[in-house]
Amino acid sequence: MAISVDQLDPKQYIIVKGAKVNNLKGVDVAIPRNKFVVITGVSGSGKSSLAFDTLFAEGQRMYVESLSSYARQFLGRMEKPEVEYIRGVCPAIAVEQKVTTKNPRSTVGTTTEIYDYLKLLYARVGKTYSPVSGQEVSKSSVTDIVNFINSHEDGTRFLVLSPLQISEDRTLDDELKLLLQKGFSRVEINGELGFIEELIDKDEYKNVQANTTGYDVQILIDRNAVQKEDEDNQFRIADSVQTALFEGHGECLIEMINADRSTQRHLFTDRFEADGVKFEEPSVNLFSFNNPYGACKRCEGFGKVLGIDEDLVIPDKSLSIYEGAIAPWRTESMSKWLQPLIRNAHHFDFPIHRPYADLTEEQKEVLWTGNKHFKGIDAFFGHLESKTHKIQYRVMLSRYRGRTTCPDCKGTRLRKDASYVKIDGKSIIDLVLLPITEVSEFFDNIQLSKYEHQVADRLLAEVRNRLVYLIKVGLGYLTLNRLTSTLSGGEYQRIKLATSLGSALVGSMYILDEPSIGLHPRDTENLIAVLKELKRLGNTVIVVEHEEDVMRSADQIIDIGPDAGVYGGELIFQGTIDDMTDPEVSHTARYLHGIERIPVPAKRRKWNEYIEVLGAKENNLQNISVKFPLNTITCVTGVSGSGKSTLVKKCLQPALGKLLGSYNEETGKMEGLDGMTKSISHVEFVDQNPIGRSSRSNPVTYVKAYDAIRELFTSQPLAKQRGYKPAFFSFNVDGGRCEACSGEGTVKIEMQFMADIYLPCESCHGTRFKSEILDIKYKEKNIADILDLSIDEAMVFFEDKKKITDRLRPLQEVGLGYIRLGQSSNTLSGGEAQRVKLASFLVKGTLKEGERVLFIFDEPTTGLHFHDINKLMKSINALVDNGHSVIIIEHNMEVVKTADWVIDLGPEGGKNGGQVVFEGLPEDLAKQKDNHTARYLKPVL
Repeated sequence: MAISVDQLDPKQYIIVKGAKVNNLKGVDVAIPRNKFVVITGVSGSGKSSLAFDTLFAEGQRMYVESLSSYARQFLGRMEKPEVEYIRGVCPAIAVEQKVTTKNPRSTVGTTTEIYDYLKLLYARVGKTYSPVSGQEVSKSSVTDIVNFINSHEDGTRFLVLSPLQISEDRTLDDELKLLLQKGFSRVEINGELGFIEELIDKDEYKNVQANTTGYDVQILIDRNAVQKEDEDNQFRIADSVQTALFEGHGECLIEMINADRSTQRHLFTDRFEADGVKFEEPSVNLFSFNNPYGACKRCEGFGKVLGIDEDLVIPDKSLSIYEGAIAPWRTESMSKWLQPLIRNAHHFDFPIHRPYADLTEEQKEVLWTGNKHFKGIDAFFGHLESKTHKIQYRVMLSRYRGRTTCPDCKGTRLRKDASYVKIDGKSIIDLVLLPITEVSEFFDNIQLSKYEHQVADRLLAEVRNRLVYLIKVGLGYLTLNRLTSTLSGGEYQRIKLATSLGSALVGSMYILDEPSIGLHPRDTENLIAVLKELKRLGNTVIVVEHEEDVMRSADQIIDIGPDAGVYGGELIFQGTIDDMTDPEVSHTARYLHGIERIPVPAKRRKWNEYIEVLGAKENNLQNISVKFPLNTITCVTGVSGSGKSTLVKKCLQPALGKLLGSYNEETGKMEGLDGMTKSISHVEFVDQNPIGRSSRSNPVTYVKAYDAIRELFTSQPLAKQRGYKPAFFSFNVDGGRCEACSGEGTVKIEMQFMADIYLPCESCHGTRFKSEILDIKYKEKNIADILDLSIDEAMVFFEDKKKITDRLRPLQEVGLGYIRLGQSSNTLSGGEAQRVKLASFLVKGTLKEGERVLFIFDEPTTGLHFHDINKLMKSINALVDNGHSVIIIEHNMEVVKTADWVIDLGPEGGKNGGQVVFEGLPEDLAKQKDNHTARYLKPVL
């Protein structure tokens, strides 16, 4: 639907005129302000180009332009998007899928700022409890002691006493003489008051050393009576208490004399100690693991240490010690460590024929620590460490080392005494290890005194607010201690969304990149409510999205297409979903009207081989055993936080990887693996992480097609004449690449307080190569022109070069025909990166003949339109047809319905999840009652 944007009011609309960024073809669009707008279209049609590269880029550029010239000199220049004009742009906040932080100290708590408020809260109102007696640790200030005295009736008499601190090298008589010189006149010895002058030179005090004396000596500092209205008397009491604390090295005795002449003594101290232990006073730094003061000394606040990994030492826990469960002791030379154990096991009743998994905790402890009959596994590795001057021992050590949970702080990162500080019975360590839903319950029901409420109410409001939004966006199952770098792209994006809501900004333009990723359809409803809340606060919410429920909830839909790459980039529809009546408008309309559909397979694959995970107890998994069929597509589904990723990524993948010798990360708590583990060659985890660490990595190098292209250019007559080798056409090594940008094509400008920006290199103008290299042409195109082709265009251009097209075809088949050959990996979305990896496995020759690989896909539909999911499933089916096995962690019902086998976890998330609620065919799952997945699967089957 064409819109004439020239006459519209920029106060009512964000107006874009003639946008030509990337593949956009002069798009004119007016986005209504303070509305919830969804931008959709097939992958690569230009949605992100409009939302992020045009709207957000202009919002960011205008912000920089608004700064002073002094500030701008540190920020560098920002290119204006290729557009005639943009009017009515609000301050822009982009919330993308990419997990932008790899900081090993960044957690959910620090990212959402909740942890900052918790540190303040515990420093202000936290109470320290002694681990010895459980008593509260407290200290008294001068004011506290004066207030205690004034709590008695006027006229009540009292004594201020101070315990005499006697030096070991002086006699009691010497101490009394010193007190007299200091101006004190009386002391109390063993309960008897007396004048110092009368006690001096008494024989019984002359030869008594302090460390042998049985004398209890108190200095009388003052005798007084309570007079609350007498200001001078108040000053006198305070002065006396201060003196008593000084003389008593932090201790002061107050003896109250009652009307009946009876007395009561009260000991006060200004030292923060109890049960003979000195404690640290609560402060913000005590609870900060990013500060040397508060961080655990062993792991320095990382929560992990490099140690000996039990799963690497004992990879197959179904074996007994006699059968060789201890991997490093299997060799002939190292069996000398095993023999004493086998010979002497009967002396301490150790079952050497019982599988390691069935040993008790005490028996496992003996195995590791050893006893008088044999040296344990710990002693063995200690021996290796003492011999690290020999390379074979260094190699052996490295084979069994992995990142393990810090034994001192148990992964909580904080020094141990931070756990002694509690509020309403819970320490900050207890809270960060609880799921966010339980933390929220704790703060809703927290019990504080009136004074504590006055101090903490503002902090509590901030904490509760952020916790509520985290639960609303479907992240209630996470813990505040969870590392940000372990989150999926969708989880990270929703955390940023919850943080934005918590800070309650108004009048802004929020641009979100598929926030529904990683959400079960049941949780998507909550997300939609959050997005509408963002709009209600007075913001314009623009969402790039393919999820049908989100589209149906939007105030307006903008459909970009009709297809991807050079065949897209046009505005083909704008309006409400009710206006999308013509099914011929676009792929989106055809899927919404049910004309195009992802087909349900005619028959499901039968299976008899499987791998079984036994007794998984990691995170919230409740001791479950699950069979994963081989030579099939298995879909693991369930509501957010039900334990899908834990089961597949923390239990199955590491355990199987260690058995196959290709993995050394920590395995989740489980009893072991069973089934046909030997029939798998290796495990491939196809995730959404970038395809290369360098920005020079790109799709054409990843699928190894660039080698053939370089050889082709080297064979051109002019290249031969100049003696150019294939390396001259590489932007990864010196030779033909531009030296100014090292073959990047762009120069990175570091921005203070903002994301870095990338500008085209002024030397090569973004071509990456020296000008003389660009003289070499094939079919009138130089190497830079080739890298600028889309996959679809390259397939036509190189149609007579089978060596090149065979490697590019899988990229086209997984729906990536629109991306450019030389497109930098850091511009690919998580879903695109995942499909490039999938394509690389479909290239002939990548996998050896006869290999049987287990592929694990983590939400492969990320960033995919219905039309592209169809292509993706064809490629995944091709892997299974080639003899491989596929496990998909997925919420998209269009994928679940195509699977051969479905494992549904639940019934809820967090502590109410972690159970297998269904295993079987999709048709049987759809018949289940009271099942969240069944409710959404039934309509699509």
